[in-house]
Amino acid sequence: MYEIIFAQGYEKKAKKFFKKHQNLKEKYKKTIKILQINPQHPSLRLHKLNGNLSKYHSVSIDMNYRII
Repeated sequence: MYEIIFAQGYEKKAKKFFKKHQNLKEKYKKTIKILQINPQHPSLRLHKLNGNLSKYHSVSIDMNYRII
């Protein structure tokens, strides 16, 4: 099992996001769980970002939302 380390301020941003998108909470939890178990799982669509965010990777919650 992998350890996920959240950036400073992430929890505050996540709370704000879920106030607007309560319907995504379960998908988010499932995504985090899969990420901990197998970061290479195809449903996550894990990829390295470019440009100003090139230090980071992204995984998908669904086709419209992702976690950086």
